Amino acid sequence: MAHSDDDAPKPLLPKLSRRAFFTGAGASAISATLVQTAAEAATAAAGPTVLGPEPEPLTLSINGRPTAVTVDPGTTLADLLRNQLGLTGTKVGCDRGACSACTVWLDGEVAAACMTLVLDTRGRKVTTIEGLAKGDELHPVQRAFVENDALQCGFCTPGMVMSCAALVDRNPKCTLDDVKQAVSGHLCRCGTYPNVFKATLAAAQAGGKGKGKS
Repeated sequence: MAHSDDDAPKPLLPKLSRRAFFTGAGASAISATLVQTAAEAATAAAGPTVLGPEPEPLTLSINGRPTAVTVDPGTTLADLLRNQLGLTGTKVGCDRGACSACTVWLDGEVAAACMTLVLDTRGRKVTTIEGLAKGDELHPVQRAFVENDALQCGFCTPGMVMSCAALVDRNPKCTLDDVKQAVSGHLCRCGTYPNVFKATLAAAQAGGKGKGKS
């Protein structure tokens, strides 16, 4: 009778002692570690990407549009917006992050443009007061500021609007305490805070988001 291959005797596997098993496992781990270490060493040798000291060409997202600029590493966002791009709605008061006149949005969150380097905005969405309205349609907070006389000299107004609009977009049911917290870092020399509070609450009660966070 013919025999199939299944009937053929199977070769015996070599016996593997416990010592040999752990020795082999240890060698494999060491080899993997050496490969990883070599890769890390190569990365370290390459070093981090260095920009500057010469001006660098960049493409930024500002108010929903790609914007090509050339800046040196020390240029602040406030300087770029005002002096290179002509977006002078962003005001500079103290130039040290204490008055909040220069408030803009980075990825929808409030930020002091005078304390933000342009290089740190790469890959992020920058929104200024000029980008808050939708064409001729004002953001609800902008409209409420006008209707409730929430400005006098107007210097601090753009930054106030940006912080209050961020609050209303994030929390349409915001309270007076929420509004006070949102503008707590803003310096208004005219003292229009009560009307700012009233305007922001009116915008929130009107229910609406505006353009949203570009």
